[in-house]
Amino acid sequence: MAAIAQGLRCVLARNVCAFRTLPRMTAICVQQKYLHQNNLLDTVQRPKILSGQITPKRFYSAKEPLTLELIKDRVLLVLRLYDKVDPNKLSLDSHFMNDLGLDSLDHVEVIMAMEDEFGFEIPDSDAEKLVRPADIVRYIADKEDVYE
Repeated sequence: MAAIAQGLRCVLARNVCAFRTLPRMTAICVQQKYLHQNNLLDTVQRPKILSGQITPKRFYSAKEPLTLELIKDRVLLVLRLYDKVDPNKLSLDSHFMNDLGLDSLDHVEVIMAMEDEFGFEIPDSDAEKLVRPADIVRYIADKEDVYE
């Protein structure tokens, strides 16, 4: 049993040493060829191999450009989807506490929903001043540098 283990160790050690001596790109090409031959790599995922080198693929993306109209629509949509807001009473100038009947906890939840919608955090000092949907639209436009 010890002889089998010793032989196995020698074979593995030789293969590992041989693999380490291969250039990195060759090792990657061998791996890609193996995956392709055994149908383990989809053609969409397989990088192009040109003259022994792998061409890198880069994908860049940016946020969709915002306009004041888009910000208004998104803010009003989030507020309409909030269960404690009556969509019939909702407008850009309606006050959260006086017109819509929200309390301070609801106001915090609305601000958190806006943070989730637009992808940035609103500090508590600023959130206290946002008592109308129009205030939120103006704040987000200022943060995202949207002016029209």
